[in-house]
Amino acid sequence: MLAMSPYPGFEGEFFSMPCRNVVPKPMQKPHPPIWVACSSRETIHAAARAGIGALAFAFIDPAEAAHWAGEYYAIIKSEECVPIGHTVNANIAMATGFSCHRDEAEAKARGLEAFQFFGYALGHYYAYGHHTPGVTNVWERFQQARASLPDAAKGNGIGTPAQLVERMRQYQDAGMDQVIFIQQAGRNRHDHIMESLKLFTDEVMPQLKRDQAERDARKAKAQELAPYIAAALARKKWMAPIEMAAIPVVTAYGRSVVASDAIGEAGKYKRGLGAGFDVPTQDFAEA
Repeated sequence: MLAMSPYPGFEGEFFSMPCRNVVPKPMQKPHPPIWVACSSRETIHAAARAGIGALAFAFIDPAEAAHWAGEYYAIIKSEECVPIGHTVNANIAMATGFSCHRDEAEAKARGLEAFQFFGYALGHYYAYGHHTPGVTNVWERFQQARASLPDAAKGNGIGTPAQLVERMRQYQDAGMDQVIFIQQAGRNRHDHIMESLKLFTDEVMPQLKRDQAERDARKAKAQELAPYIAAALARKKWMAPIEMAAIPVVTAYGRSVVASDAIGEAGKYKRGLGAGFDVPTQDFAEA
């Protein structure tokens, strides 16, 4: 829709939209990267088949992430990949918890509960919950279940600066393109979040930037994928642009209602007084 002027429209079983020009048009051409949130391996496979980025909301460790990334890129390179967009966004990102402190126990105390609650709430609303609006208290149910929940601090962004450096490198080696930190959940305090961010920028980011040359070399991935992406785009069934004569005229609502008798000169503006400006009731370009 964003890449065509106008969008020709579509009528299907599950989606329909008339011919319209969707604005504003994006600065990125042909359109911004398309992503889909993935909570299972099957969804990651579907993302690869559609040629879009996979945002993994499953809480996986680096070893499992390597399998997910490997399968994702294997499909991107296969004939299964048929892009739904006008380009391919071959990227896989992972969302994980975040709490950085020089003391590991304090990092867990500040961040683990919120990360566990985030996962529990997702499960409640998405997988197994029975929710009565205005009655069910998800936080209370989480507190009742918390003792039985796994220690979610393993393998994510909750820990000391040294632990985070090691884990981010592990995810990099596993083939993850991006890591997205989750910290605004549960009872996390704003000052603790800001302290974590500052410590991360002071002590973790400089360590990771030392690997910049290696990451730049990995950007050769785009060159490696280029022929596969070209083949995928060639498999796509492109929507033909609509012919100029076939573009429907959309009539203003005011033309579809009964007009008042003899509007007159003064009445030309009477129906549409705006906030400090006049809205005419007839098109003077047609006068």
